Amino acid sequence: MDICVFCSSSNAIDNWYFEAAEKLGYLIARGNHSLVYGGANVGLMEKVAITVRQNNGRILGVIPQKIYDKNLGSNHPDEIQITKTMDERKVLMRERSDAFIALPGGFGTLEEVIEVITLKQLDYHRKPIVFINTLGFFNDLFAQFQKSFDESFAKESYRNLYHIANSPEEAINYIENYIFEDLGPKWFNVPSR
Repeated sequence: MDICVFCSSSNAIDNWYFEAAEKLGYLIARGNHSLVYGGANVGLMEKVAITVRQNNGRILGVIPQKIYDKNLGSNHPDEIQITKTMDERKVLMRERSDAFIALPGGFGTLEEVIEVITLKQLDYHRKPIVFINTLGFFNDLFAQFQKSFDESFAKESYRNLYHIANSPEEAINYIENYIFEDLGPKWFNVPSR
């Protein structure tokens, strides 16, 4: 299975986050899965890639030219795809992946994982999506999701679009045993014409 990992490019974060990224990389490789990721040589991105490489896993890095030109391309991928834009990067990562995992990250990570949730909600794909909630990192985001459910901005059933895992082991187990659940149309009512 090709597993896309969205995660931080920061080297300034707590070591606990790097340990979770390292564990995830180990599990991806040992499970005979491949890593699809943003192709950068910094932060959790590089830690996951290094660990997959150390454990003989396969890696696809997808990085925009503008970022690659800042000397931020990793040397660890088996295959590196350089795209013209961030949008092309995200499309290619989605197309080449069978599942998505979000480790803690900043604006880019949040944007990527929210986009795959939105596309699943609209039935553009039926792939598993998992947050690894290291140290409760995503708790405030989940509280915002809950507010959307409580106030009918999103259907309560749509919490099943994604899974919240407390560890890399739980995330991989969820993906390996995933069964798609049809949650019906996104809209509460569709107007008649």
